[in-house]
Parts: sequence; C-alpha cells; structure tokens
Amino acid sequence: MSAPGQRPGGTGAQGARVSRIPDRHPRAHGPHLQAHRLRVAHLSDLHYGPRHLEEADRCFSAAVDRAIELAVDVAVISGDATDHALDLHAPAALRLLAQVRRLADHCPVLMLQGTWSHEPPGTLSVFRMLGSRHRVFVADRIGQVALIVSASSRDLSATDASCADLWLASEGPRFAEVPPGARALFTCIPSINKAAVAAAVGATAAAEAQGEQLARLLQGYAGIHGVARAADVPTLAVSHGTVFGCVTEHGVPMAGFDHEFTTGALLSTGAQATLLGHIHRHQAWTQGEGERRQCIAYAGSIGRFHHGEQGDKGFLLWEFGPGGVDCRLEPTPARRTLDIVFEGRPDLDQLRDAASAQELAGVSVRVRWTVADEDRHEVDRSAIERALSGAADVRLEGRIVPVVRTRAPGISQLVNLADKVRAWATATDVHAPPLLECLERVTTTDPEDIVAAVLAIPDAGAKAQGGLDPAEKGPRLDLFETAGNGA
Repeated sequence: MSAPGQRPGGTGAQGARVSRIPDRHPRAHGPHLQAHRLRVAHLSDLHYGPRHLEEADRCFSAAVDRAIELAVDVAVISGDATDHALDLHAPAALRLLAQVRRLADHCPVLMLQGTWSHEPPGTLSVFRMLGSRHRVFVADRIGQVALIVSASSRDLSATDASCADLWLASEGPRFAEVPPGARALFTCIPSINKAAVAAAVGATAAAEAQGEQLARLLQGYAGIHGVARAADVPTLAVSHGTVFGCVTEHGVPMAGFDHEFTTGALLSTGAQATLLGHIHRHQAWTQGEGERRQCIAYAGSIGRFHHGEQGDKGFLLWEFGPGGVDCRLEPTPARRTLDIVFEGRPDLDQLRDAASAQELAGVSVRVRWTVADEDRHEVDRSAIERALSGAADVRLEGRIVPVVRTRAPGISQLVNLADKVRAWATATDVHAPPLLECLERVTTTDPEDIVAAVLAIPDAGAKAQGGLDPAEKGPRLDLFETAGNGA
C-alpha cells in the first residue's frame, strides 16, 4: 500500500458478479430506500486477542458472511480491530488477517487507527500488504480519501479488471476539490493521542484544547462535503472516540469534559454519515430529512466481550440513495450472558432454581455475592460451579465486606483507665457498670487474695455459680464473676 499522502494504484481481479438480494430486515433509522447509490458495511471494535478470540472471530466471521450476502460496495472498520499489540504468528492475528482478507476479496476495505492502547501505532500496517482482490486502506492520520472506480462501471461488487478500485488519499487534511470519478468521499479522524495533546498544552488544559481543536477541524470539512454532495458523491466521516452524552454498553452516560466530540461538532462537518467506533453500544443521532438528512452512529462492538453489556451486537449497514442516508443494525451471534446476584451468601437452592429456569447451554454465567469478612469461608465455590455445570463458562465474583473496628474519639488522651472503659463502652454500645465493677475489684485487690477467694469457694457454691465440681466435668470457671462473689 502506498504511504498516506501519495496516490496508491488500484488492483483488479477476475471473479463472478455478486447478485443483490432482497432486504427483508426492518429499518432501525430513517425511511426505507428503494434504490441505493452506495451500500457500506460499518464494523467496529473487533478486539481480536487471546482473551476474546472465540467471541470475536465467531461474530466477525458471521458479519463478513452477511456483508458479502448483502453485496456491500465497501466496508469500514472504525478502530480497535485488535485488543492489544499482537505478534504476527499469534492465533488472534492470523484469524483477523484471514477474515479481513476474505472481506477485501469481496469489496474495498478502510481500516481506521483506533485507541493507541488497543492498536499501537503501526499495528495495522500489515493489512496494506494482504494482496486481496481489493485494496485495504489504512487510515492512520487525519485526512480524506476518495474511492475511485472505473468510468466503465459504477458497481463496486463487480470484480473484473475493468472495475479496479482505487483509494486516493489527500496530501493534507482535506482535498482542494472532489477528485474526478469519486464514488465516495471519506473523512478520516483516527483516535487522538491525548498524551501528545497534554504534552503540548499541559495536562490541565488538554481536555478543553482537544475538543476545541477537533471542533475547528471538523467545521473545516463542511465546504468540501457540500461540493461533494452537490456532485451526488456520498460523504462519510469516520472516527474513533467518545461523543458527549453517549451511553456505554453498561448503561453509563458519558458526560465528562474530556470527551473528543459533541454531536454539534460532528454535524458541522456536513457529512451525510458519521461512522464511529470506541463505544461498544449501538446508538445513533439524526438531523434533517430526505437529502438533507445527517446521521451519526456507533456500530458498537462486534461481540459481547464483557458481562452486563446491554443492547444487541452486530454491524451497521449504511445505504445512500436518492432519498438520503439510512442505516440499520445487522445482528451477529454474540454470546448470551446471565448475571445472578446475591446480597448475602449464595443460596444454593435458589441458584439451582435459577439454573433450572434458564437454558444454560452456551450461556456465560456470572455469580456475584456480598458477605462479611468472617463469613467468606462459608461460600462453597465448587458447589456453585457444580450447580451451573450446564453453562458455557462460570465466573465467580465475591465482594468481601471488611470488619470495621470502631475507635472511640479521644480515648488515647484519657489518663484514667476507667474513663477509657467508659469511652469504649459508649462507642460500642456496651453496658459499662459491670465492666467498671470488675475493673475496680481487679485493680484494688491483691492477686493472692483473688486466688485465695477462688480456692475457698465451696463445692455447692461453685456449682451454683456455674463453676467446676471436682468430682464432675463441666464448664470452665468464670474467674472474674466468681472472684466478685467471694470478695
């Protein structure tokens, strides 16, 4: 693949024409479009790695199958294809390369640089060299790229040599004019390195500066997008980050001041569609109707990688037609998860009832409980796992409430031991007079007198006080209580 800023050449390939199939799925957003100029598969947050490999590969493979079945014209992966840096010989890397190659054998593919902790710089470079029928364009810098096709055909699903696709990248942040023969115009904003922003403007001002600069940058694309739309060229913005006010896959609203985007800033680009990655829950915002319609959408993660994730999983199918832009979620076979929560120690009978009421085959189960520190050893983890043996996997999470020891305020400043006992009794809600009485006798009586008083207790008296009868076995003698009675 040519370096960003240069004009890469196209490749052609021989192959059968892929026929279009009728669309039988209901719309998630916008009106139904009877005909389309461009059909885009938007996938995101694949997170290939050892921990999620089976889930990621099963769902991504199904998404590729569906994208091919739908005869999409182009595919976009909007960041976080990997969960972390991978060795090229690692199983996760090999499977990801195989699936992207399969997708790129059908249509052109654009891959955006995602979060740096998931996709360290350079991770995606290998995809430029796949040698697939269609080019894989790696967007790892801010800029625009146009998808160009031969004037002899306007159908990207055809794969003969006369219809070779060409990714044409801008030399700077944007094109001066729409490239001739452009099939679609993509504006790419990869994940921003916040550390670099903090180093440039300081950690305190980094969040505000990042948002301001991105807002100015996005507004600058309105002109070229307007020209492209006037020329009937679909306009798409692709980015990876957090929109202020979006909701995470665990139902948490993102309302901080350090997020990259606002819906207003994204709409100011004038792009018909904004394809986002990073948040694992599908959600969308729209503005306008018909040809003036704009849509912002997260595809969400391709699979369910964590317990408690809300919403369906899949990829987005975008269609651009005479009536505007439209998108809908195409589901993937993400795993099912089940959470069983106990406020105290897990009740095995209730657990068995819950297991019998659910179809656990293929389900990932998480059991949570909260117990005091002194009861932590009473939880039988093995019994819980046996009760849920029909599940695909079981995760046990116990929360231990530590013992809180109450300290009487100012007790260390008291000189008299009796005063310290009173302060302690008040803090712990203990009746103080018996303690003070015992303390008084212990501190004012000689040890020898205490021992003599104990030894002088008659057998009947000892038995009456719950003491030890020399001829019988019984409970131990309460030293302080017996000494008090004999004093």
